[in-house]
Amino acid sequence: MRKRKFIITGKVASAEQWASFMMIGALGLALFMVNSSLQSLYDLIHHTPVSISFGDFIESKPLVVWINEGLMAFFFLAVTLELKREIREGHLCNTQQMLLPAFAALGGMVVPIGIYLFINRDYPEFLQGWAIPSATDIALSLGILSLLGKRVPIELKLFLAALAIFDDLGGIIIIAFFYGSQLTLSIFVASMLIIALLFLLNHFSVNHASIYIVLGIFLWVVLQESGVHPTMAGVVVGLSLPLKVKNDSSYIPLKFVEDGLHPWVAFFIVPLFTFFNAGIVLTDISLLQLGSSVSLGIILGLFIGKPLGIFSFAFLAHRLGLASVAEHINWKLIFGVAMLGGIGFTMGLFLNTLAFPNNGNLEISRLAILIGSLCSAVLGIVWLHHHLPRIQYAPETN
Repeated sequence: MRKRKFIITGKVASAEQWASFMMIGALGLALFMVNSSLQSLYDLIHHTPVSISFGDFIESKPLVVWINEGLMAFFFLAVTLELKREIREGHLCNTQQMLLPAFAALGGMVVPIGIYLFINRDYPEFLQGWAIPSATDIALSLGILSLLGKRVPIELKLFLAALAIFDDLGGIIIIAFFYGSQLTLSIFVASMLIIALLFLLNHFSVNHASIYIVLGIFLWVVLQESGVHPTMAGVVVGLSLPLKVKNDSSYIPLKFVEDGLHPWVAFFIVPLFTFFNAGIVLTDISLLQLGSSVSLGIILGLFIGKPLGIFSFAFLAHRLGLASVAEHINWKLIFGVAMLGGIGFTMGLFLNTLAFPNNGNLEISRLAILIGSLCSAVLGIVWLHHHLPRIQYAPETN
């Protein structure tokens, strides 16, 4: 995992820290606006209609929809690029190194989902929210971990990053297979042709990233009518972008797009998504609603299910000899990271918009995501602060 750092007031701050600060700032601004006299302004911005036309093609949607369906495609593109690079040539290319966070991520999804389904087993109207507590926010969890500074070994950061990446992969699979609408066959066939063209370009080592991006935009437009969520266009483009080229050129399309996209995703797209999706009117929520089955399913899924699933599945993989624990890491530290895995913010909010698009549960489940993530962050950072060694590890190399 390549680290990006910025200098401010004489100190080095990681990109993860700044991304976390901006996300938290966007959250605070949204909460302030919707719970003050600025609520009407927030609603105006939130629902402002935006139209895009090209010839006879006209697409008109509220601004929040453009962000959730348009800009978030670039978020999924960035996640896919990082996962592909790490598996092909990064620290996940080794099977033993890959399986520990992979099993941990699997457990971190299965157990929270099980808890949510169990709590809501008698409420069929709430069952569509089953995937919400399965998410881990990669930027926010890494940002919180980085607050502990040089006491955190690089191996622990890599484990959390890999865990969150695999978790996002699981979220992508869930969205693709469980949160699509009714399939339109003719449009679906057209999208398959574009996907085939993208991978043919990869096969013949076409290394102009702009061609892949343009085809990805066409794919996004087609997926609008296919029944598949349009953000999946970002996943397809990420998988098709070449990591290797036949010539000796230093220009690698995947790395070029990843490096160019990262600051936009971290410092613009994710905070903007947070601002538009975290506006919770707190005065409209009662303690009775907070204790509802959908709220408890999300909070307990994140706060209890996530650390339990991550830790138990990782420990099981280790005991079965399928995965090994890296140097400078012990099970107490893994449990602390498992708690941070309960920070399920960005992907959790996104899954929430898919599960309850026109439902009164949207507001209460947003608050439940916030509460579960906050509890996980506080307990995780306290646990790690207590159990991390007092020594400071050497600075990471870029």
